[in-house]
This record gives sequence, structure tokens and C-alpha cells, in this order.
Amino acid sequence: MSERKVLNKYYPPDFDPSKIPKLKLPKDRQYVVRLMAPFNMRCKTCGEYIYKGKKFNARKETVQNEAYLGLPIFRFYIKCTRCLAEITFKTDPENTDYTMEHGATRNFQAEKLLEEEEKRVQKEREDEELNNPMKVLENRTKDSKLEMEVLENLQELKDLNQRQAHVDFEAMLRQHRLSEDERQKQEQEEDERETAALVEEARRRRLLEDSDSEEEAAAPAPPRLAVRPRPTAILEEAPKAKRKAESWERSVGTLGSRPQLSGLVVVKKTDLGCSTRQGLASPTSQGPVRSSKAADPAPRLPGTSSLSQLGAYSDSEDSSGSN
Repeated sequence: MSERKVLNKYYPPDFDPSKIPKLKLPKDRQYVVRLMAPFNMRCKTCGEYIYKGKKFNARKETVQNEAYLGLPIFRFYIKCTRCLAEITFKTDPENTDYTMEHGATRNFQAEKLLEEEEKRVQKEREDEELNNPMKVLENRTKDSKLEMEVLENLQELKDLNQRQAHVDFEAMLRQHRLSEDERQKQEQEEDERETAALVEEARRRRLLEDSDSEEEAAAPAPPRLAVRPRPTAILEEAPKAKRKAESWERSVGTLGSRPQLSGLVVVKKTDLGCSTRQGLASPTSQGPVRSSKAADPAPRLPGTSSLSQLGAYSDSEDSSGSN
């Protein structure tokens, strides 16, 4: 089996290339090519804008009887994307550009139109000078005036540059530095003044606060309002006193039920004369007095409770000494 992609072909010994018939094609034959629009254009039929770079399947042919320095000129046929009208344009090797033939107008070619206008004016001037000698003199006079104006403008520019050349840029920079230093120094002084003012204000505020605190310490405290007792407080205190008495009687007992505890307490001396006489008496006479105090038991009043009698008695010194 032979190869699918062969590079060498077999030629039989009796092969004669002259016997191969030649294909005769017309010179104006058209080829289908894929191209992009070389410039922006607008269709004359529907007014559709075709921007540069839009792709078309165009027909290409060689223009007969037209050439530039032996280079052939090609014509392209495209169709409008909206109305399918035929648009043609040709190559322009002289200007390395394309030329619109019919079916559309080229847009954004102001520079090209200006160049064409300049070329046209130059050509008309040359034609006039060729047939009219006076026109040549007028044109020369105009050119000389224009040249003089250009020279005057150039001289003015030179004088302006010379005036600017005499300016001492070093002195200007030095003056600018001095002004900058002065400005910085002034800003620094202003900052220092503001800082000193803030410090003085803080010191005054602190002194005022200290003086206020001293005055508050020296001033007497305001009198406190007396707390008014609640009307129902006596109802709360009565059960408490009753509970205390009951707890005392349970732990110690009443003085009436235990006669042995009644001798441990004595009646307080309320007579001031007795107390002064005891203070003037000798220490030797204090012993019998104490014994007499211990000998006399406290009389128990009938009809009184044990708690009422407890407030009128105190512990005797003999009982404390015996214990």
C-alpha cells in the first residue's frame, strides 16, 4: 500500500510534458478573495456606514490598460451589508493607497484632500508662470515679502531669547530659598506661640481646679437631713423584742424560777451621796462594804417581768471574784 502523502511522483519513461494541454484563461478573469475594507466608507444607495477593517468576500480582477511603472492595478467588488449594492475600489500604487470608484463615498480623508488641493494650486501656479512673465514677477514679490516677515518674526524670537538669557537663575533660586526659609521660620514661631498658649491655658485650668478642690475641703459639710422613722417601724420592733426575750428565757431562765441566780446581781446605787462616801472611805473599809453588798439580795418586785428586772441589776464583784 502506498503512502497517503507522497512527495516523489512516478514519471514513466515515455512521459512527454509537451503533450499536456495548456489551460487558456481570459485576462480579465475574476477571483474570489477574502479581504477587509481598506478605509471607512458610506454607501450611496442606503447610507450605511462601512468601517475600516470589515471583512468581505470580494471579487478581484486586473484592470486592463492601466499600470504604474509596470505594476498592475487591481479592482475589487464588494456588496453593501444592508442593501447589497455593489461597491468597487482600485489599488493606487502611486500613493500606496486605494481609490474609490463608485457605489460609496470615502470618509475621514481631510488630510488627503488638503494634499490634493496643495498639489492642484502648485500646478496652476506653474502653468500661469509658464505663459505670463508678469505673473512670475508678482509671485516673486509675494515670496520676498513673506520671507521678510518670517525673518522679522525669527529676529523677535531671538531678541526674546537673549533677554531671557540675561536673567540670573541662580539669584532667582537663591531668593526663592531665602523666602522659603523665612516662611518656615515664621511657621515655626507661630507653632511655638500656639504651644506656649496651650501650656499656659492648661496651667491656669490646673490652678483653678486645685483652688476649687481646696475650697471644697475647707467648706463645712452640709447638714444631713434627719431620717424620719416609718410609722410601721414599731410594729416590726415589737416582735423582735418578744423573740429576744423568749430566746433569753429559754437559755438562762427567769430570775423568779431560779432563786440561785438572783443572788448574782445587785441593785445599782443611784444615790450620789453614797458613791462619794465610798470614794472617801479607806481601803480597809471596802471589804465589809462589799460583803454587805453581796449579803443583801436584790428585792424582787411583784408584777414585773424578768427582762425589766435585768435592766436594773448588774453583776456583783463578789460573784466575779468567786468565779
